[in-house]
Amino acid sequence: MPAAILPLIDAAQQLPARGALIGLDLGTKTIGVATSDPDRRLATAVETIARKTFSSDAGRLLALAAERKAAGFVLGLPINMDGSEGPRAQSTRAFARNFAKLTPLPIALWDERLSTAAVQRELIAADVTRAKRAKVIDQHAALFILQGALDRLGRGTVAP
Repeated sequence: MPAAILPLIDAAQQLPARGALIGLDLGTKTIGVATSDPDRRLATAVETIARKTFSSDAGRLLALAAERKAAGFVLGLPINMDGSEGPRAQSTRAFARNFAKLTPLPIALWDERLSTAAVQRELIAADVTRAKRAKVIDQHAALFILQGALDRLGRGTVAP
């Protein structure tokens, strides 16, 4: 059965009490990946996947989820500043629909507005070189997205 694709507030009700979540920052050239601990308190950057084909990208994501015994995915949804959804959000939703056919794990959508910009500022403040930033920006954006979702879940007051 395909996975449910839901806003975080609805997906939270389908998740078991424990189990790691996999956070994804979906870009056109790469996918940033982060994971949480089983108690869902702390997100950690995992890797950046260079996008090839949907099948190979999805295969790697499913392998990472299996390795970490994940209970679900949190996919960053790039909403425009005015709250509308543009081409990037539509592309993310299409990826989620196709990916949901390959896994029974719920896929939570989380507003990722300004996540990459925030991470970029943090890395610059930490004096990380431009070359090193380019290598880790996507996985740190995934970490930022997942940690925001975990914080919201931990407070018990989930908002989209």
